[in-house]
Amino acid sequence: MRRITMHRTNILSIKSVTAAGIATSLILGFAAVALTPAPAKAVVYCTYVGYPQGCVARAGVVLRPRPVARAAVRHNAGGNLNGGVNRVGVRR
Repeated sequence: MRRITMHRTNILSIKSVTAAGIATSLILGFAAVALTPAPAKAVVYCTYVGYPQGCVARAGVVLRPRPVARAAVRHNAGGNLNGGVNRVGVRR
């Protein structure tokens, strides 16, 4: 009487898997090199004199000096520190 046994068959050999892996890595490497964007050659125009750094002035545009930054002004400084709940006395 013949016994029926299940033998494990190797569908893919180690050599074929290695070759497929190398081929895939070569294709992905080539795609990465081919699809790398070239550096942009954009022109940045000046909004003020010398701002932003390395800008190009447009013809016919009058450039003014950059305005000086001012200190921020707080409205109602020191008042109503408890978040809008007005109670008698200090509660913290």
